Amino acid sequence: MDRADGLAHYRKRFAGAETDLVYFDGNSLGRPPVSAIERVERFLREDWGGRLIRGWDEAWLQLPTEIGDRIGRSVIEAKAGQTIIGDSTTVLLYKLARAAVDAQIARDPDRREIVVDTDNFPTDRYVLDGIARERGMRLRWIEVDTSAGVSPRQLAAVVGPETALVVVSHVAYRSAYLANAPELTRIAHDAGALILWDLCHSAGSVPVKADLWGFDLAVGCTYKYLNGGPGSPAFAYVRDDLQAAIAQPIQGWWGTTDMFAMGPEYEPVPDIRRFLSGTAPIVGMLAMEETLAMIEEAGMPALREKSVALTEFAITLADDWLAPLGVTLASPAEPEERGGHVTLQHPAMREVTARLWQQDVIPDYRDPGGLRIGLSPLSTSFEEVHRGLDATRETLKTVLLERAGLA
Repeated sequence: MDRADGLAHYRKRFAGAETDLVYFDGNSLGRPPVSAIERVERFLREDWGGRLIRGWDEAWLQLPTEIGDRIGRSVIEAKAGQTIIGDSTTVLLYKLARAAVDAQIARDPDRREIVVDTDNFPTDRYVLDGIARERGMRLRWIEVDTSAGVSPRQLAAVVGPETALVVVSHVAYRSAYLANAPELTRIAHDAGALILWDLCHSAGSVPVKADLWGFDLAVGCTYKYLNGGPGSPAFAYVRDDLQAAIAQPIQGWWGTTDMFAMGPEYEPVPDIRRFLSGTAPIVGMLAMEETLAMIEEAGMPALREKSVALTEFAITLADDWLAPLGVTLASPAEPEERGGHVTLQHPAMREVTARLWQQDVIPDYRDPGGLRIGLSPLSTSFEEVHRGLDATRETLKTVLLERAGLA
């Protein structure tokens, strides 16, 4: 399978990928490209160390929009001027959600509900809960199975004339359920609602067509499949016709028409830059550019094809090796309903995960009893999947024998 893999040659570009360590966390913190490490080191020595404050005028001021447009073009299929790099995912989610509900309430005071599912990522739920309390709104919950996600039928059952905003993850963080983004967007729009997409677990793994699918708003992180590094800034997408219609709530000098005029009043720039607030985290933007170059070279369709093949292979091995030990699949079985990771469920998985880490096999754990395997199509090999799941089988056997007093 590795010999037949058209993307296999990318693996050698990632730091540590040729070692014996099995990395099953590409959907949580991606491996750094070797060139990204070199780029950051060179920036520290030459750009920051050599150019100092001159770097702002020479290049850095434009990076939030330049890299944003690059993500728009190569990762989420959005035309220029709609995507920007800025703050953390949480902060950008707050900005866009708060701006959206304020605009909706101004248009129709009866729109007092925010729709979100019970298994959406915690930061999404926490941010929306805070906004609802700030603005005197209600959360309308969609109860979902933790091994699935929001379906069109479920969304259609809860949206209506009181819905201001719908927030959905394109790929569910726990199960990898791949939402039907075009259909959910249509349902929200038919109800007069705006929709905000969380793209954290899909950007760089699953093709996204933000413009074609009619997205209103979206946020996504860059430290997973885009390999931006720990704490690298997130991106925000705001459809061009909405940019002047919604007012972002964290007014800062980077979003003004003339940031160096230092004027007495806040005058937002009339384009995507209005969604910036404070000084851009330049160092944190640099590493992801190396992965964006690889995505541009390989193309998202090829990455998706490899991602599906990796997850299918992992599920096949789990069926053969782990199902006889009581392990169940907590992700969709059909590849068209699944993103780039797989969750395998068993009551012993918390302990299994801890022991695997000691063996340099690195998955992560998600309650209830889920061992989550994140498979980055650029840096993961089929041999690595085979070796990692073999170690999982042997470790689970050991734990079960110990618990039975037979070890």
